[in-house]
Amino acid sequence: MSAIRYELGSDQILTLTIDMPGQSANTMNGAFRDALSETVARVQSDLDTVRGIIITSAKKTFFAGGDLKELHKVSRADAKAFEDMVNGLKADMRALETCGKPVVAAINGAALGGGLELALACHHRVVLDNDAIQLGLPEVTLGLLPGGGGTQRLPRMIGLEAAFPLLMEGKKVNPKAALKAGLIDDLAESVDEMITKAREFIDANPKCQQPWDQKGFKLPGGAPHHPAMAQKLAIAPAMLRQKTKGCYPAPERILSAAVEGAQVDFDSGSLIETRYFAELVIGQVAKNMTGTFWFQLNDLKAGGSRPAGFDTETFSKVGILGAGMMGAGIAYSTATRGIDVVLKDVSVENAEKGKGYSEKLLAKKVSRGRMTEARKAETLARIQPTDSASDLEGCDLIIEAVFEDSGLKAKVTQEAEPKLVNNGIFASNTSTIPITQLAQASGKPENFIGLHFFSPVDKMQLVEIIVGAKTSDETLARAFDYVQQIGKIPIVVNDSRGFFTSRVFGTFVNEGISMLAEGIHPSSIENAGLFAGMPVGPLAISDEVSLTLMQHIRAQSKNDTEAAGGVWEPHPAEAVIDRMVDEQGRKGKAAGAGFYEYPENGKKHLWPGLDQLFVDNDKAHAVQLQDLKDRILFIQAIETVRCLEEGVLRNIEDANIGSIFGIGFAAWTGGAIQFINQYGVRAFTERASELAARYGERFTPPGLLVEKAEGNAAFV
Repeated sequence: MSAIRYELGSDQILTLTIDMPGQSANTMNGAFRDALSETVARVQSDLDTVRGIIITSAKKTFFAGGDLKELHKVSRADAKAFEDMVNGLKADMRALETCGKPVVAAINGAALGGGLELALACHHRVVLDNDAIQLGLPEVTLGLLPGGGGTQRLPRMIGLEAAFPLLMEGKKVNPKAALKAGLIDDLAESVDEMITKAREFIDANPKCQQPWDQKGFKLPGGAPHHPAMAQKLAIAPAMLRQKTKGCYPAPERILSAAVEGAQVDFDSGSLIETRYFAELVIGQVAKNMTGTFWFQLNDLKAGGSRPAGFDTETFSKVGILGAGMMGAGIAYSTATRGIDVVLKDVSVENAEKGKGYSEKLLAKKVSRGRMTEARKAETLARIQPTDSASDLEGCDLIIEAVFEDSGLKAKVTQEAEPKLVNNGIFASNTSTIPITQLAQASGKPENFIGLHFFSPVDKMQLVEIIVGAKTSDETLARAFDYVQQIGKIPIVVNDSRGFFTSRVFGTFVNEGISMLAEGIHPSSIENAGLFAGMPVGPLAISDEVSLTLMQHIRAQSKNDTEAAGGVWEPHPAEAVIDRMVDEQGRKGKAAGAGFYEYPENGKKHLWPGLDQLFVDNDKAHAVQLQDLKDRILFIQAIETVRCLEEGVLRNIEDANIGSIFGIGFAAWTGGAIQFINQYGVRAFTERASELAARYGERFTPPGLLVEKAEGNAAFV
């Protein structure tokens, strides 16, 4: 069975319906390429009897894009064969585009990546007017570029400047926005109307040729040599490098392919694009990003970490204890998914303030045309602010999000837990305190679990689910369902102080602060974090967390460690934090002063006092940037291995996804464990030993890492 149905009507309009056998979505795999070649040959033989061509889909989506399984396997040795294959595919698309007859894409669902590129090769595009449909070229988010002509056709359609956000940021748009941007030509209310409009275009345009195939074509907005465009392009590489920090080759190659391709004819530009595409496909960054952001993330979303054997749970009423920033964010994320929320605090005033957080976020959506006033009111009506525990009656899940104090958490647990429905779940949003310890306050520890959200909750996608010593598999499965019900990404970890994300995050900020203790200039520290691929530097994020909270968490951890008979090992960062808070009164961003200054009417900047307090000019000048970058990434990767070794982490997927989405670990690496794999386990272990000798035992390779290095075996 062919992947493309060929139906030539009595009206001489040919309908090509893409319907990949055995797949829920159409992809540009070998079967499609073969079908397209056969179809093009048949079109060419039937051309005298064809008035026009409609390309549509039998699937719910139009076309999902390239086959990532194929792309992920391409090695450097395959580069020439890969280029030939891509150029062959593009030649078939080009044959349809230049056949002289009108070709219309009737887009009934999402058209992403290669799917949109196929549509761009048509002369006219009609899309169903459904806001759920997405159109875009998201390849850059996987370390790739649009290799099916996207970097050539899109700039020729809408201009280089307008095309750049779609190409280099992977921006997706709905049909209305696509029409406004010039990606498509018309909207339809139904499938029948879509096909009718496609036929009408064919009737009105018996002969068709793309603008760029016509004599005298000029690029919209100006070609690269046009004075106005040349001026913008002169600074574009520097602006791009400011964003990527040199960690992400894909946006840079996209810029090159688009600009270089715009200076030659279309077919030459297409060959330029293929070369850059092949370079990225065989490169390590694309392998890292595709492996984690596609294969591992999809496996996780499909329930890879969820215990089997339990029916999927749907939650209808959730109680949240604490209406501060975390509690308010959880309330918003829950209510927007159609779940009733009881938001409890010590006073109605505080609870109302927490609800006000949702009101602000929803009002912003309304102002941007992304929500109606009626929908906003409906969502807000689901949030019930209260100071009474009796309002929690009938909740099937209660989440406490109060201050990070064991005693307070025990108190609110005992007050609220009896209000749950029979077999309801109680969850703690703690970021560091062991769930087994907190569950001691529960009457049903088997129904007690950790749900660690990240701030700001409305933006952060990850939720770390922590399983205590007595947490049942059923409770874990149901908690997993809740996280997915509110549209978040769940990872599952076993219990320990700090769990996985907070432990690893702590090594990141502490390493940056330790560098300051050594006399390294704070600007070098922050830049090293950015150049390593972290979203912000360690000193900036320490201010966001607050130095006083870091002190509090450390004190609680120290007390619990010593109470259990352990020995607390002080970290070099502790003295710096104490000096900043206790001597200088600089507590972090919320207090208006930390490692950074926060002027009322200006941009934040590093506090000049850090130079006098900590910087040693000789050390500051002698330090190597690569050492600083390695320290930042290696310390986090080493702690991740320790979490695997101790059984805190259950699998590699949760380690990679959790490190990126929870901690902000450098996305170009594919995650903390993939960073080790792509570096080479043996080479990583040797480098870690060098860092340990130079900077401290905290870099000493864990036993599991040494074991892997001895066998030169990757983590899988």
